[in-house]
Amino acid sequence: MRTRRGLCYPRVMNRCVENSSGGVGKRRKVELAGDCRKILETSPEVAGGCDFFDALPDDLVLSVLSKLSSTAACPADFVNVLTTCKRLNGLGLHSLVLSKASHKMLAVKASNWSESAHRFLKLCADSGNIEACHTLGMIRFYCLQNRSSGASLMAKAAISSHAAALYSLAVIQFNGSGGSKNDKDLRAGVALCARAAFLGHVDALRELGHCLQDGYGVKQNIAEGRRFLVQANARELAVVLASNPSAVVPRSWLTCNHQRHVAGGGGGGCPLLSDFGCNVPAPEAHAANRFLSDWFSARADGVPGPGLRLCSHSGCGRPETRRHEFRRCSVCGAVNYCSRACQALDWKLRHKAECTPVERWADADDEDGENDGNGDEAFDGNGIGEEAMDES
Repeated sequence: MRTRRGLCYPRVMNRCVENSSGGVGKRRKVELAGDCRKILETSPEVAGGCDFFDALPDDLVLSVLSKLSSTAACPADFVNVLTTCKRLNGLGLHSLVLSKASHKMLAVKASNWSESAHRFLKLCADSGNIEACHTLGMIRFYCLQNRSSGASLMAKAAISSHAAALYSLAVIQFNGSGGSKNDKDLRAGVALCARAAFLGHVDALRELGHCLQDGYGVKQNIAEGRRFLVQANARELAVVLASNPSAVVPRSWLTCNHQRHVAGGGGGGCPLLSDFGCNVPAPEAHAANRFLSDWFSARADGVPGPGLRLCSHSGCGRPETRRHEFRRCSVCGAVNYCSRACQALDWKLRHKAECTPVERWADADDEDGENDGNGDEAFDGNGIGEEAMDES
C-alpha cells in the first residue's frame, strides 16, 4: 500500500521462528522494513534468543534510570523498576543513579522503616546524595540516638550547601542537642543560620531575624532583623504561589490583625511587615521532619522518652534530647519549641487561639517542683515571646 507521497508501508507477514532446540516456536507477527524486523505481537525474545533490552548499552540504561530517580514522585516509583529484572536491579543501585535521587524518592515513611530502608539510604548517602545525608542524619540523630553519626551526615550535607541541613545543625547548636546545656553554641548557630538564610531557607531567615532583633547570639540590630523577617514572609508567600500558580490569592491571606502590629511595634498594617507573615496555608513539611513526627507519634505514649517533649509545631517533629531542652511559650507554658521560627509559625497557624495566661502554668510548676533553673527557659525578653504575650 502506498501513501499519498508515494511511500510504501512495510509488508506484514506471519513467520514461524525456530527456537534453540530446533523446533518451531510461536507464530509471530513480524513487520519487515528493509533489514529491520520489529516484533509486534510476540514474547520478549526475538529470533535467535536475543532480547532488545539486553542489546542496550549500560550507559544508556544508567542515563534513563538517573532521570527516573531524579523525577520520581515517591519511593515506590523507583522500587517498582528495581523489581522488574535482575539487570535493572543491579544498575539501579549504581552510584550514578543513587546520587541523583530526588527528595521525594527518599521520603521513607516511619511505618515502613526497616533495615533494608536503612541500607538503601546509606547507599544513597555514600553515593554523594546530599538529600539522603540530611534525611538519614536526622533519623540517626533523633530517632536512632546515634548522635555522632547523625551529626556527621548532616555536616556532610551542609558542606555541600544543603540549606535544610544547615538549619538543622543551627537548631542543634542553639539547643545544645545531644549534650548538656553548657554545650550550646549560639554564635555557631547564628553562623549556620546565616548561611542557610543566604540560600533562601524560610525558617532560617525567620530565625535569623528574631536573633538579630533579640541580640541572641549576635549583636542586636533591630532594623536588620526586621529586614530578614520581611524577606522570610515574602519568600514564604512566593513558595505558596509557585506551588499553585493558577490559584487566586484569597483576601484572607493578606489580612492582618491591626492590634497585633500595634503591640508588636511595627508592621504598618501589612502582613508582609509583621513577625508572622501572611495567613498562607502551612508549608509542606520536609520528609525528614514528617518521619520524626510519625516515628514518635507511633509510640504508645507519644513522647520521645521519660520527661522529654516534642516540638509543639506539628511540622517539625524534633524531640528533646535532655529534659527541659526546649523553651516554653512565655504566655501559657503549655507548648514548647525548638526554635523561634517554629514558635512564630505555630502561633500563626494554631497556638494563637489556644494560648492562656501565664499564671496557669506558673502555679502548676510550683506544685510539681519544676522551675526554669533546670534549663527550661521561656521565649521572652524583646523576642517573639513578649510579642505573643501582647497579642493575646
